[in-house]
Amino acid sequence: MTTPTPVTFTETDLERIVGHAGRIAVIVTPEGGMDPGGRRVNKLCKGALKRAVEARAEDGLKEGDSFALAWPAGLEAKAIDVLCLSRRAKPEAARKAGAALGKGRGTADLLILAGSLKHAADLAFGAVLRDYAFRDHKTDGKTPEGGIEVMCTRPDEVEAAGSPLMAVAEGTFFTRDLVSEPANVLTTTEFARRLEEMSELGLEVEVLDEAKLEELGMRTLLAVGQGSASPSYVVVMKWMGGETDAAPLALVGKGVVFDTGGISLKPAGGMEDMTMDMGGAGTVAGTMRALARRKANANVVGLVGLVENMPSGTAIRPGDVVKTMKGDTVEILNTDAEGRLVLCDVMWYAQETFAPAGMIDLATLTGAIIISLGHEKAGVFSNDDALCKAFLDAAETEGEGAWRMPLGKAYDNLLKSPIADMKNIGGRPAGSITAAQYLQRFVKDDTPWIHLDIAGVASVKSDTDFAPKGATGWGVRALDRLVADRFETD
Repeated sequence: MTTPTPVTFTETDLERIVGHAGRIAVIVTPEGGMDPGGRRVNKLCKGALKRAVEARAEDGLKEGDSFALAWPAGLEAKAIDVLCLSRRAKPEAARKAGAALGKGRGTADLLILAGSLKHAADLAFGAVLRDYAFRDHKTDGKTPEGGIEVMCTRPDEVEAAGSPLMAVAEGTFFTRDLVSEPANVLTTTEFARRLEEMSELGLEVEVLDEAKLEELGMRTLLAVGQGSASPSYVVVMKWMGGETDAAPLALVGKGVVFDTGGISLKPAGGMEDMTMDMGGAGTVAGTMRALARRKANANVVGLVGLVENMPSGTAIRPGDVVKTMKGDTVEILNTDAEGRLVLCDVMWYAQETFAPAGMIDLATLTGAIIISLGHEKAGVFSNDDALCKAFLDAAETEGEGAWRMPLGKAYDNLLKSPIADMKNIGGRPAGSITAAQYLQRFVKDDTPWIHLDIAGVASVKSDTDFAPKGATGWGVRALDRLVADRFETD
């Protein structure tokens, strides 16, 4: 597992600055003002910092601007990184500024002179989130080194504020690692094993094998995996840190470790990206890890359906009819619309077993959502305005893009089948909506529910504010925030 960069919070020690051999970050205001740490650095480099800031200020320094002075005279440091933040900077601005530091850190130790900055912990959080690289299969021997030290006026308070953030960073890294792994490494069995290991964190983990799934009647989930040599599983992770009798929040994730499309085979071009089709399960796993790490005062259960969708002589065929755990029958028109077949059984099991206070499913479900929203926002579908608003607020607070999409009877009608209770696809129009309508058929009337289609945001082709290109870990921060704001007890 990729471990987040270690962060230490210490009292400002101006004498130690001169001998720091890595990178030193200082904060200036949009007016060019510097705190004592910045003034000390400026003095050591004989006014070079002040001159650089004044030159930039002539063009207008803005919140979030940054630049670097390489190999400053009078210091051992490789560079001085200058961040422009006002004294009343919002947490998101501090995190983005920190992310700029994390992106440029390389293998050097980073010393952040945060002074009395209100959001010093957020600054460190941003730096850690961006300072990520998946190198498990590199053989060049290069591994990131060094750490991050934050010098501030109240290190104990900042560390207390930063501790839960670092737990979220670890959960995000866990998700990114899972999504980045190739399918010959992250098989369904290996995925289940990694989740079982999280019992060391205090999670209760149960693995349901194919015999148990057959007994439960999860025939649509099993149908997706029946063409693969890899067994199918459902893994249940419970964190019961809240009140004893409080109903839990249920998080349900699609875990298709590789998706060929099955008999409805995908085109060869781009199929290698289907290692990320377990992104929903990865986000659920990372969220559960974060909640356990920070010992959240909430009851949350995470359930993931782990399958591989392969073409073979035993694979499900277009035209087959299968029965769900709920008892409804489904006509399979396209075996590449497999995620909803996995989710519907796990969602029904979650409600039957845990009677949750709310349920959120996550899946890299449709290409249609990418056509609608690109790679900037996940699609949000819900039957409950209050829960949906709470999630959208949490996503906005955490800087994770999300946009509510519609549901409605007219879309539901597109799923009518002449020979079964429903089809598994509704045609090309409104593809992400009809997928959500399919899932809604497996939501009980008294269950507040959100469906998150994360196909466009789980893994991306270019850098984002908080992650390099590739797996983003989208959703861990937003879901952790939702739990903290809505489901935790004091």
